[in-house]
Amino acid sequence: MRIHTVQQGEVLWRIADYYKVDIHDIMEANGLENPAVLLVGQSLLIPDKTNEYTVKQGDTIWNIAQSHGVPVQELLWENRILNPDIIYPGLVLKLPEKEKPEIEVNAYTYILGRDALPIVEGAGEFLTYLSPFAYLINEDGSLVPIDDEPAIGEAISNGVVPMMSVVNFTRNVRGENIANIILNNPATVRVVQDNILSTMKDKGYSGLNIDFEYVLPEDKEAYNSFLESTVNRLHDEGFFVSTALAPKVSAEQRGLLYEAHDYSAHGRLADFVVLMTYEWGWRGGPPRAISPINEIEKVLDYAVSVIPRNKILMGFQIYARDWKLPFASGDEAETISVDEAMRRANEHMSEIKYDYVAQSPYFRYTDDEGNAHEVWFEDARSAQAKFDAVKEYDLRGLSYWGLGYPFTQNWLLLDDNFDVRKL
Repeated sequence: MRIHTVQQGEVLWRIADYYKVDIHDIMEANGLENPAVLLVGQSLLIPDKTNEYTVKQGDTIWNIAQSHGVPVQELLWENRILNPDIIYPGLVLKLPEKEKPEIEVNAYTYILGRDALPIVEGAGEFLTYLSPFAYLINEDGSLVPIDDEPAIGEAISNGVVPMMSVVNFTRNVRGENIANIILNNPATVRVVQDNILSTMKDKGYSGLNIDFEYVLPEDKEAYNSFLESTVNRLHDEGFFVSTALAPKVSAEQRGLLYEAHDYSAHGRLADFVVLMTYEWGWRGGPPRAISPINEIEKVLDYAVSVIPRNKILMGFQIYARDWKLPFASGDEAETISVDEAMRRANEHMSEIKYDYVAQSPYFRYTDDEGNAHEVWFEDARSAQAKFDAVKEYDLRGLSYWGLGYPFTQNWLLLDDNFDVRKL
């Protein structure tokens, strides 16, 4: 895959002709509905299905190998070339397949019941784990049931490992009080663990993801103790345990989201962790990149200093946000899919801007009622920046939040960068 950024005056058929790619392949790779509509600044994935290269005047084996990211010796061997100095314009070289790092990929899905079936089926080949979101733990240790069986069945049929997700909060209710009651009561902890084990065995889960947020700072050690005893019990039963961690940049970081999340303890006790490296541009705040790469790298710098790299899944949000302008305290942005963001950009013929520090695209438009809007989303460039971070930091893999927000470019680009481990 190559990434092309549309310039003023460019049209799709000329782009296809330049890259010698079928125009319909470009449309399919990018979810384009109308070949006549391109936006300045829009990024396009350019698929290359031929796996061949025609030598041009001035080419050398070395620059061909470098530009395609393949070793020189493999290029020579693939084409049975004994003398690398004897190539000529018009010679068609077969390019060896690039070696791709193998990673694990998790995805949370908040869409449950039978509605989850096409969503899980569509992403199944790209996932190691699927986490239906989520079982809420009550103060007495009971679990609020969810309709997760269709998603679990579809995951298993696609070779994806179902991972149970438990939480102490809801969308509108912070969970510090529930966590405080549960974590400081050994009898309730045992009830929680009993209910988790019963549910996992009944539903066919293979592992657990613990997502406790807004835990009081004074409950940090109680949370660590809960994690240790839960890991021990589940390991004895043959299950794995992961946790979700707020995006910290140091052990001393203050705030209700961060202080009770002990990176060192989670890195030691859990089989792996999910770093929630998103929500800088949250729905109740002013418009900005949702998961800026410069902020993500600060979190990763700290995380790899206290957690083994092979235990870290980096979080990647695949949704967009649309803010009304001017932003005022109390306003909430609308959460939409990347594909919907591009539909709105096309509808209003918006120019796509790109923040190179955050590695994130955005655009502005005015709706039919005269309201100004600013939309931050993801594209092929921002996704590639995140995939590069996974490689650079040599991480275990990625975790998506969340399925149900269509982002056509993401899955093709993920497949181009990595082999996804299947368990």
